[in-house]
Amino acid sequence: MKIHMRPLSTIAPDWWDYTTLDRKILDAAAALSPDDLLSLSRPGFKVVFYDTLEDFYLAEALEYVHTWMQAGPENPVGICGPIGPTEQLPLVARLVNELNVNLKYAHFWAMDEWIEDGQAVPLSHPLSFQRANRTLCFDRIRPELRMPEANLHFPDADLTEFHESWNQARCLVMQGGQGEVKHWAFNDPLRRTGKYKEIPPTPEEYRLLKTREVELHPITLIQNARTSGGGVVQNVPTRALTVGPFETWKAEKVSIWQAGTHDNPFGMRLTSYMISNGLADSSVPMSLLADHPNVQFNFYKPGIGACQAEMH
Repeated sequence: MKIHMRPLSTIAPDWWDYTTLDRKILDAAAALSPDDLLSLSRPGFKVVFYDTLEDFYLAEALEYVHTWMQAGPENPVGICGPIGPTEQLPLVARLVNELNVNLKYAHFWAMDEWIEDGQAVPLSHPLSFQRANRTLCFDRIRPELRMPEANLHFPDADLTEFHESWNQARCLVMQGGQGEVKHWAFNDPLRRTGKYKEIPPTPEEYRLLKTREVELHPITLIQNARTSGGGVVQNVPTRALTVGPFETWKAEKVSIWQAGTHDNPFGMRLTSYMISNGLADSSVPMSLLADHPNVQFNFYKPGIGACQAEMH
């Protein structure tokens, strides 16, 4: 039987990524107008537009608050949240304080953290995700309202406690952004090596991955240098700890927030198209959410842009 050979990536030939897809999928996604994007909603996948950034980030912050308001002694619940975007985090703290939301029984899982020399980076590291979560949100909540430290779950080099924490409470929502390599958290495509030299992992194989240490795709390194480090790529760690698809499928809802700053007009269209049409492919990790029962893509409408050539 003849095996169809997937093309090499045009960006990083030693890796899998979206440029290894069939050209017909790429072209169909690029042709979508914003109205087409909105029409991709289907049972289990909802596309929502926001006209202003104020409405966009307030809605994102309210997901935290609505989740935590459901927590009680017999119903410990939580949310898993990203760094990227971060604009919602100070709003979360303000809402908790203004509404007097007691977080005693609420939980929070951080999506990921950089790792260097086999250890999660310390809070003193300028790119520390844990520090960002604490300084932008949790440290701003009034002490009498804060959740117990034991209910704040951050991935560490020894992931035993983090893995177990997913059995302590229900994750009602997993929030995220979308990176340029089409990931949520740091669920990047894999290298083309070993058994995955000629074909990427099947969606079923990729979905078994738990929170783990990962090597980051070159696109991810460049993106994080651009968005968080002024382009100084040599200061971006090449490895990270990241929540896996295994834990993602424990979340009752996956909510992805796209303001047009972390991915481009084409990328936002591509994953929406693939999820809507059930085209799960691990070279586009976000597309695996086609099989999750409750996914919502939230777009800042002016950030959707257009897939047209425009010289600068």
